[in-house]
Amino acid sequence: MSDSVNIAFLFDLDGVLIDSEQEYTRIWHTIEQEFPTGVENFTLKIKGTTLENILDTYFKINRNKVEDRLYSLEREMRYNYTKGAPELLDYLHKQNIPCVMVTSSNSVKLDHLWTQLPELRQYFSSVIDGDMVTQSKPNPEGYLNGAKAVGLPPSRCIVVEDSLQGVKAGRAADAYVIGVAGTLPAATLRPFCDQIVNSLDEIDFSLISKAML
Repeated sequence: MSDSVNIAFLFDLDGVLIDSEQEYTRIWHTIEQEFPTGVENFTLKIKGTTLENILDTYFKINRNKVEDRLYSLEREMRYNYTKGAPELLDYLHKQNIPCVMVTSSNSVKLDHLWTQLPELRQYFSSVIDGDMVTQSKPNPEGYLNGAKAVGLPPSRCIVVEDSLQGVKAGRAADAYVIGVAGTLPAATLRPFCDQIVNSLDEIDFSLISKAML
């Protein structure tokens, strides 16, 4: 991929760059047991959505208690990179390809992340977090804002996502969408993706180049 190619990468965080989806499934399962919603497959339904959306939709009565419980559980988390994430970010940085993080996580979560992985922040020219959007994924607002942040049309952006809400948001934004299977099966993501990988080290840049010609 030449550094003259006028593109940008827009990355989701959890399950894409950080191997935290299983931990968050456990955390939200714990919360749902303590504050039952009665929603089938609750932990799957909320993947990729903002905390505000989750609280407003499922926990209006116990909102403050649920938020406090979440933060207490998050403080115990350790963040680890997914396979291929550091290498991909370093490659894009060396190729002068801008990267934007577009995450449903809020600023409290990100402060914790930067404390544990301070080197991660340098790879992103902008961060669009859950506090900066009014509509959660699958609405494309976050990715449209990510494209604006780098001054490119969404069609020149590559969205990298692992959740169904996320790939739908990328597709709705008219971006090139790479789905990372693992959180969900590849077959679930494929209808909304231009490329499917099992880890970030499998991304085929030749396919991206052909699509961007």
